Amino acid sequence: MTGQAHRILSRSQSATEDAGQAFARSLRPGDVVALSGDLGSGKTTFVRGLVAGLGGESGDVASPTFAIVNTYQTAVAQVHHIDVYRVGGESELDELGFDEYMDGAAIVVIEWPERVLARLPSAVHRVSLTHGQSGTREIILSQRND
Repeated sequence: MTGQAHRILSRSQSATEDAGQAFARSLRPGDVVALSGDLGSGKTTFVRGLVAGLGGESGDVASPTFAIVNTYQTAVAQVHHIDVYRVGGESELDELGFDEYMDGAAIVVIEWPERVLARLPSAVHRVSLTHGQSGTREIILSQRND
């Protein structure tokens, strides 16, 4: 699916988790996922499914909004779930050790990636979640481009 976008219409949290779980099958250690979406669009729910799809405990997944980084162990690799919404600039990214998280050993999921585009590798998986009508979510998945 390199270079192609795949659209999913989710009508429930469970369907959003299922989409994350299916997407996880394409991930390998070293992959970076740029996860976009407004507040409440289902980003954490999607990550819950992604972690489950990699053989981790989905019940452990929580929004990293205040912690900034949550790390989950899975059968495939560690998953670093990073929310850069509250990060105030390059110096805070450096203090966070942002670049070290992308050392190639883990899978890294970055919420609000538009805030750190210059720091992302050239090849990333892109996932976008948007609110639809009647509580639905549109999920657009784009495989990494390299």
